[in-house]
Amino acid sequence: MVSNQVLGARAAAGLLSLCLALSGCAHHRAKESAPAAPPTASTERAAAASPAPEQMTATEAALGNAEPATPSASANTGATATGGAAIPEANPAAPMHYTVKKGDTLWGIASMYLKDPWLWPEVWIINPQVPNPHLIYPGDKLALAYGAGGHMEVRLEEAGLTRLDPRLRSDPLANAIPTIPYSAIAAFLGRPTLMSEDEIRHAPYVLAFRDMHQVAGNEIEVYVKNLRAGENARYAVMHVATPLIDPDDGKVLGHEGIYTATALVKRPGEPAKAVLTDLARETLAGDRLMSSDNEVPMNFTPTVPTSQVRGNVISVVGGVDLVGQFYVVAINRGKRHGVEPGTVLAVDQAGETVRDLWEGGRSISNSMNGFNTTFVPRVRLPDERAGTVLVFKVYDRMSYGLIVGASNVIRNGAPVHNP
Repeated sequence: MVSNQVLGARAAAGLLSLCLALSGCAHHRAKESAPAAPPTASTERAAAASPAPEQMTATEAALGNAEPATPSASANTGATATGGAAIPEANPAAPMHYTVKKGDTLWGIASMYLKDPWLWPEVWIINPQVPNPHLIYPGDKLALAYGAGGHMEVRLEEAGLTRLDPRLRSDPLANAIPTIPYSAIAAFLGRPTLMSEDEIRHAPYVLAFRDMHQVAGNEIEVYVKNLRAGENARYAVMHVATPLIDPDDGKVLGHEGIYTATALVKRPGEPAKAVLTDLARETLAGDRLMSSDNEVPMNFTPTVPTSQVRGNVISVVGGVDLVGQFYVVAINRGKRHGVEPGTVLAVDQAGETVRDLWEGGRSISNSMNGFNTTFVPRVRLPDERAGTVLVFKVYDRMSYGLIVGASNVIRNGAPVHNP
């Protein structure tokens, strides 16, 4: 027989096993019903960095990111936008993939991807393993992606065949694409365009033309005074135009030099004899000869100024008053103001001044005999955005820029400022 003590021990053990089993089931059910843990930050970053499907547009890819767009921590060509406030916004029609073609410009590609093309340094992701990573060549394949936080990025997906050693390039069209159209600023390439009083006073000048010509054209021989140069030396012939005056203080910044031709020295002496080539317009007696080794770089990155810039258009090249896209203008801001090649500025249409005929609730004209408007209060209307200028040639107190976008008529004297 089993004693009562043994039976009691066995019953206690059985009860203990049953309690443990029930506890385990309850714990298992609790684990099944508990909500899943939120994804970690690393998981979110990995998901955000995944490339968008090829069939998606830029807008669809942007909408697919749950988080608001914030600057990416990946290495790009520049820091965050000026002041940390401007965040690049994709152009809704931006392609996910694009192959660079001959004739493209950096400004055109930036406009294709961004609503504000001057924020290009914020999205262009350079590849240090590619020769000349900051330049873009025909044949390069670009890809649009979105990094951490939804920050858009444009990457060099595949380098084109034109990225060869410069010594192996036989076709000049295989060079990197320019920032702005070559034809728009061709007259400024390698040619001085701002002449100081001292330069005008001491520069060699056209004394006369052979065969008694009054003006000179292509292949016409000219006699030049004060030219100390050897045979086959080349000079830019410049016509001295109207002075450029800073409206802020009334000082003359210099004289605009208008290129007319290139003078090739045929016989040194006093006077020297030269022949005119590469004609742009007629050459007149008194036109100055300037050294033509002042080259303008064609490859620079559009950027906003690092400090506040406010100035005015002080001249329109060509002598017109109303300008639009691809006109060259001079502004009264230069190196000392923080302007450099690639600086982008907004151009405004200055607000007009009108007379307020309705102050007081009724027309003043109805209550005044003879309607003398002399004492009618004046109100200046606000400036309105008219376009964008991209600076390509800079001096100390002034610079030249190309109007790369015009939504309205731009006049001489128009205000310019940070975009």
